[in-house]
Amino acid sequence: MRVVLAGGGTAGHIEPALALADALRLQDPAIGITCLGTERGLETRLVPERGYELALVPAVPLPRSLTPKLLTVPGRLAGAIGTAAGILDRVGADVLVGFGGYVATPAYLAARRRGVPIVVHEANPRPGLANRLGARLTDHVFTGHPDTPLQNAQYIGIPLRRQIAGMDRLSLGDKARSYFGLESDRVTLLVFGGSQGARSINEAALAAAPRLRAAGIQVLHVVGPKNTVEVEPPPGDPQYVILPYIDRMDLAYAAADLVLCRSGAITCAELTAVGLPAAYVPLPHGNGEQRLNAQPIVQAGGGIMIDDADLSAEWIIQTLLPILNDPEHVVAMSEAASRMGRADADATLAGKVLEIVSR
Repeated sequence: MRVVLAGGGTAGHIEPALALADALRLQDPAIGITCLGTERGLETRLVPERGYELALVPAVPLPRSLTPKLLTVPGRLAGAIGTAAGILDRVGADVLVGFGGYVATPAYLAARRRGVPIVVHEANPRPGLANRLGARLTDHVFTGHPDTPLQNAQYIGIPLRRQIAGMDRLSLGDKARSYFGLESDRVTLLVFGGSQGARSINEAALAAAPRLRAAGIQVLHVVGPKNTVEVEPPPGDPQYVILPYIDRMDLAYAAADLVLCRSGAITCAELTAVGLPAAYVPLPHGNGEQRLNAQPIVQAGGGIMIDDADLSAEWIIQTLLPILNDPEHVVAMSEAASRMGRADADATLAGKVLEIVSR
């Protein structure tokens, strides 16, 4: 069996595709897997690192307004469809699974041209143009958010890395805290702002550091590789550990009791899968998608939400610190977050794909 996965550009498209690839290989190691991507996306690094074949298709971004560039789209799209169709032919594709992004549009159209079954997975509550198109070409549509408005959609959650989705967070707690130089018996706040960090979150957390320490809270703060921190907390007790990035996000989750973070789709899916409550700070730009990602979790009691413009050290001290100091409240939020999680979305989607191919 040969499966082709189309999802490139950002980690939000690539990571679910790779999680599905891993789940398929777990069910049948003989399955052939090829990932489609473009030369400008993160997939050029992430896909080979995970041991999967990457085939490149020309990127065809669609202008969001009427500009002369619009006239060049049909020709470039036709070329990209031809390239994608050639890859489907070369590998003998039995199914195409798309996750959105620039590469998904030509992949869907190529699969339709070749009669290859199409599966669509949309991680976000507001589907992108590629997946809106893909959903019109197939009955096999799956979503990571319960309210995504796509035809024939079935909510299954977002496929996640087994390293995270299969983790027993509580049993790993002591090991994880030791890994980061934290004490095993202190309440721990994890702070991060996504893959590149977030200045507003960094500044608010650092300004609140003295009060957090005075209350006995230790902090693991991932500032992001592109963010500079002008003032680091001096050495002291409790620990306030600052890192530019973390390779072992599973251990960071295991070390934490509560998280202060953005609310990207993957972040929300990972935190609920491992049962971690969070204070979500949606990205203030874009189409409001991050707020929609966190809303169901907050409504279920698994987190709280604060606007980026309202986030401050004072808010952390007045709102977050009382929660951290209330173990029963943290446990209740953790249980609520866990009830919202879909830790088996990778295996579920893999089963759906295998079922479609076997028909």
